[in-house]
Amino acid sequence: MRTLCPNFEREDGLETVLEVPIPEEMVASSKQKSWQSMKSWMMTRPQTGSVFGGRAAEIQFLLGVIGAPLIPLPIRSDRTLNDNIKGHPIETSMAKYIVHQYIAAAGGEHALNAIDSLYAMGKVQMAAIECVAGEGLNLSNSKAMKMKNKKHGPGEIGGFVLWQKRPDLWSFELMVSACKISAGSDGKVAWRQTPWQHSHASRGPPRPLRRSLQGLDPRSTANLFSNSICIGEKTINNEDCFVLKLEAEPSTLRARSSGNVEIIRHTIWGYFSQRTGLLVQLEDSHMLRIRTPGNDVFWETTMESQIQDYRTINGVNVAHSGRTYVSLFRFGENSESHTRTRMEEIWSIEEVDFNIKGLSTDFFLRPADLKREDEERGVIAKGNIVKNGGLQFKILADSSMIIGAKSATKVVAIDEENLGGL
Repeated sequence: MRTLCPNFEREDGLETVLEVPIPEEMVASSKQKSWQSMKSWMMTRPQTGSVFGGRAAEIQFLLGVIGAPLIPLPIRSDRTLNDNIKGHPIETSMAKYIVHQYIAAAGGEHALNAIDSLYAMGKVQMAAIECVAGEGLNLSNSKAMKMKNKKHGPGEIGGFVLWQKRPDLWSFELMVSACKISAGSDGKVAWRQTPWQHSHASRGPPRPLRRSLQGLDPRSTANLFSNSICIGEKTINNEDCFVLKLEAEPSTLRARSSGNVEIIRHTIWGYFSQRTGLLVQLEDSHMLRIRTPGNDVFWETTMESQIQDYRTINGVNVAHSGRTYVSLFRFGENSESHTRTRMEEIWSIEEVDFNIKGLSTDFFLRPADLKREDEERGVIAKGNIVKNGGLQFKILADSSMIIGAKSATKVVAIDEENLGGL
């Protein structure tokens, strides 16, 4: 679970304890070569051309969007999973029945209620696979200005560790290509810490980490969709599925909004196999409005996670691999400033266990330097910080030349505490 890494700055320094899995390609035949490989993996490689203005900016963008997004609304942590399906509208009763089948397929109510905590360690592989901008975003004519960058190769490789006591009490660390982000919740506030931003809190009530609902925490998944509705059926990867839908309430959206940033909607869908009863796909989409002088700017983010490779751990079915696709769509100004960015993450679980002895609430304390997000918000444009009381985002302009483009284009990288993490 833990790996000692030499101090690369000082040979006589203490070794660093890594609690993230090391990619297999970093392990060589001899110990000396192994640590040389580890060093080359941890140290940043020379930057190459990217639609985001460089590799460092692209890693920041990937971690901000895919790293630690939250689900739309809080989840109750009580153990009453089996709600009565009678006395509800047909679409609600169908959803509750499907959730009942999911509980049975995941291991049963007794096994799920016995879960007090969980630990998971896994590997990730991230890549920005495409960026399209300009008037031709939704057209196919030859005059349309389309600028694309398709990523080849394995992308950025890393690993993560998740500790969870209940849906609103969790701690998460992710390291990708020598860049580490941390996030967590102490039951009162959810927070995030990145190399490019101080610790800051999310608006609204604390919400669970989306990654835990990707087949790791079936009890929270059941509690989340217990208030959903069934909207029909759909085939996912040749698997017939029931589709459950849940929308964040207006009061929750208002709590997460600020003066200049309005969360318009946030919807989540669960696709449950008719054959196995298990969750095979999790999808959510949200839209926000950034109020600016002149025209408002809109951001729409869609995340779609395919959940695979279920295995039984202590009587509970847990997913051990999957793939997440993300689409970011920016619009609202003139058509030339519209952008659509696509990225993906391949993830796998190396270790998972439940009911971790000695895992107390002290493990989930918030960082000492945590500040409320309304004290930290601002816009960074070409190195200058401009306070807007809302979303923080970085505008990479002029230097972000996309291959095949006739002119420079603005590519906006959003700090995902408010975009994917909303």
